[in-house]
Amino acid sequence: MDVENVNCKIRVSQCADMEIIPIERPLKVTQEIGGLDKLVEELHKVFTNDYVNIQDVQKLMAGYKSDPKDWRKYAKFDRFRYTRNLVDAGNGAFNIMILCWGPGHASAIHDHADSHCFMKLLSGSLEEVRYDWPSTVEPEVRKVLNRHRATEEHLDTKMAALDVSCQNDSCQNFGGKVDRCQCGSQCEDYSSDQMEEIGRTRLEVNDVCYINDALGLHRMENPSHVDSAVSLHLYCPPFDSCRVFDARTGKPSEVKVTFWSVNGKKVKRVIEATDVADSQQ
Repeated sequence: MDVENVNCKIRVSQCADMEIIPIERPLKVTQEIGGLDKLVEELHKVFTNDYVNIQDVQKLMAGYKSDPKDWRKYAKFDRFRYTRNLVDAGNGAFNIMILCWGPGHASAIHDHADSHCFMKLLSGSLEEVRYDWPSTVEPEVRKVLNRHRATEEHLDTKMAALDVSCQNDSCQNFGGKVDRCQCGSQCEDYSSDQMEEIGRTRLEVNDVCYINDALGLHRMENPSHVDSAVSLHLYCPPFDSCRVFDARTGKPSEVKVTFWSVNGKKVKRVIEATDVADSQQ
C-alpha cells in the first residue's frame, strides 16, 4: 500500500504496510467546492465511511478556492504569536481549523502525534521547513515500519542462505543478531547537536500539502515581515498534544494543543483540545 491509499481515519502507525512516499505532484481537481461551509459538509460525508483515502481528502481541499468572506470570521490574530482557531470538530473523526500568522510568525519544529496533517493556504504565503527525526527519538510509525522491514530482511537473508553452500561453521548459526541502530538502518555517525533540515517548500494561496510522522517533522513560518498569512488545517484523527523539538539539540517536549477561538468566537482563555472534545460529547 502506498501512502496515497492510507486510511486516514486511523493512526499512521496502524498503516504498517505503507511505503514512505511523499505526495508532491499536483492533484487534478475533480470537484469544485463552493465555499468553506460546503467543504466542511463534504468532509463530514467522506468521514462517515469506514475507509478514507488520503488523496480524496486532498482533492476536496484543493477543490475549494479561498475566499476571505468564507473564513474571515474565523481569522483571529494575535500580535505576538500565531493562533489556532477551531472551525469544526468533525464529530471526533477529524478536526479542521484556521491558523493565523502575523508577519514573521513561526511554529516550533513539531510532530503530528501519529496523525495525518493536511494544510491549504488561504492568504499570504508560508514556508514549510521539514526536518529529519533526531537520532535519539523514534516515532511510533517508524518503529512499526522498521519491524516489518527487519522481518522482510530476515526472510530474504534466510532464503539466500539456503541457496549458498558454505564451508564456514559460522554459517550454520543463521539467525544470529544483526548489529543495527534503533532506527532500523545500518549504524551511522549522527550528531544530535542540531536538527537536520531535509527540505523547504514555499506555499502560495490555494496550495495543499500533506505530512505525517513517517515523512518527518516540520515547522511553518511566515517569511514576510509585512504581510500576514492564513492557512486551513485538517488533522485526522484529532490529537490533544504533540511534541516540539529544540532546533539546536533535538530534545523533544510534550505540549498541549490549544485553541485561540472556537466556531468564530474568541474564548476568554486559550483552551485545550480536550476541553473542546469534552464539550462535543
